[in-house]
Amino acid sequence: MKKNISEKLKQEALKLPKLPGVYIFFNKDDTVIYVGKAKNLKNRVSSYFKEKYDSVKTKILAGHTVRFEHIVTETETDALLLENNLIKKHLPRYNVLLKDDKTYPWICIKKEPFPRVFQTRKLVKDGSEYFGPYTSVKTVRILLQLFKNIFQLRTCNYNLTEKNIKAGKFKVCLEYHIDNCKAPCIGLQNENEYNEQINQIKNILKGNFASVKTYLKSLMKEYSNKLEFEKAGEIKEKLEKLETYQSKSTVISAASGNYDVFSLVSDEKSAFVNYLKVVDGAVIYVHTTEFKKRFNETDEEILPSAIAEIVNKQQSGFDEIKEMILPFNPDFDFFNIKITVPKKGDKRKLLELSQRNARYFRLDKIKQRSLTDSDRHQKRILNTVKKDLRMKDLPVHIECFDNSNIQGTNPVAACVVFKNGKPAKKEYRKFNIKTVKGPDDFASMEEVVYRRYKRLLDENGDLPQLIIIDGGKGQLSSAVKSLKKLNLFGKITLIGIAKRLEEIFFPGESIPLYLDKNSETLKLIQRARNEAHRFGITFHRNKRSKNFLNSELENISGIGIKTAQKLLTEFKSVKKISETSISDLQKSIGRQKAEIIYSYFNETRKKS
Repeated sequence: MKKNISEKLKQEALKLPKLPGVYIFFNKDDTVIYVGKAKNLKNRVSSYFKEKYDSVKTKILAGHTVRFEHIVTETETDALLLENNLIKKHLPRYNVLLKDDKTYPWICIKKEPFPRVFQTRKLVKDGSEYFGPYTSVKTVRILLQLFKNIFQLRTCNYNLTEKNIKAGKFKVCLEYHIDNCKAPCIGLQNENEYNEQINQIKNILKGNFASVKTYLKSLMKEYSNKLEFEKAGEIKEKLEKLETYQSKSTVISAASGNYDVFSLVSDEKSAFVNYLKVVDGAVIYVHTTEFKKRFNETDEEILPSAIAEIVNKQQSGFDEIKEMILPFNPDFDFFNIKITVPKKGDKRKLLELSQRNARYFRLDKIKQRSLTDSDRHQKRILNTVKKDLRMKDLPVHIECFDNSNIQGTNPVAACVVFKNGKPAKKEYRKFNIKTVKGPDDFASMEEVVYRRYKRLLDENGDLPQLIIIDGGKGQLSSAVKSLKKLNLFGKITLIGIAKRLEEIFFPGESIPLYLDKNSETLKLIQRARNEAHRFGITFHRNKRSKNFLNSELENISGIGIKTAQKLLTEFKSVKKISETSISDLQKSIGRQKAEIIYSYFNETRKKS
């Protein structure tokens, strides 16, 4: 059946004219699945229907096509634009997909009497003109502030028709009184004068600064001739602001002239197409657009369609483009546009600048995706923990406690903090046990849990949604006592984890919860427990070591704490002190104490 359809389509394709145009493929449900452009419809469409295919893409596409339509255009450029419009309309399954960049801001010049100029993220098809999109909101704000400084535009949303103005429906506002607006609402500014300002704003947005400077200079001269020097001075200040903006916002190239530069970098999933607009040798606009691949399309296939999409977005059209600088010849005729593929010189530098921007944009997107994927993964794990532990709230803040002591000596405890499933090491806390004598893990746990949350309550700190206690029922009961004293019991999920069988205990429940050893919930609990154990052991080891060193010196009759600390600070270890000559010891602590230290270690060596 498929073979018959393919043969039928092949015969129909051979009847097509050898002219530029657009072809549209439909599937068995009569849905548009692909829109393509061609400079020769007959040759291009026929290439889809044959016995052997050069690519998997062509084979799959042809296999799903049951009929096609075509539209003949006058030029290849017209075909390119029509293809772009049809792709937007039908969103075919097998076409390269433009990544939606609605998040980027635009500058809108509203289609209305006395047009407003403002920032927007919505493109409304009402005849208004849009400039952008801009990758930086800051750039848009700087431009709007520049327009406000140079031109006196209205900011109100009144319907300023001639009829409404003559009827006296409006009153002047504060903007008029502070000289930001010339009050067209009451007829103090005519529409021709206002629209001339709008034309100059369009020139700035298109990079035509020379025209705006000429306009401002003519105004300045006009006021000077009328001896209105104050107004002439104001125009001079506006001219200076424009020149300052131009010097800061444009990259000057030695390749003087007007060019539209396009380049792209791609990977398996996307192509990133950068566009530079160069006016009078100055780069006045830079934007990069991402296109999602559907069938591992080549750069040669993507670039012409990407150019059409970008030019359409600029709302300027191909008529305004005289020369395009590209990384390769697209094998597609852009009507009346010169194509340059530079190998060296200033135009090559412009192309390299565009390519550099495309690469940076791609790297930035990869970083963003990595962060997004990581955040999504962590949120999924936290939702799993919430479900497994029957929690009310998502455990974005988890704390885990562990006691550490050896035969009751140097008892300490550790509290580690996890935020969004990751260790927040700056928030870890160490505790010296203060009220408990001897090796009593239960009492120690009760003390540190109470101290931790008493302080958080006193300081209005953030409380966790989940508390993990390293230990079984005994340690868990101790933590319950502390939370009850603080009136926190029942408000925070509390669990204990026993090491032997990795049992999860809940307060008041005799039967533990056994989670699958591969459970993400158990793995997160174990990770927090192990981290608390590591942190506590390190603290305990350091404290025990310090106490041992100090006690070794302090056990020497006639040597006090201060002398011991001074020696350790200077010689770094007891071993080095024991090997130091009596003369070096004298320089540090004096003759009498030096003799005591030297004699002690000398006797120790003889005994060993």
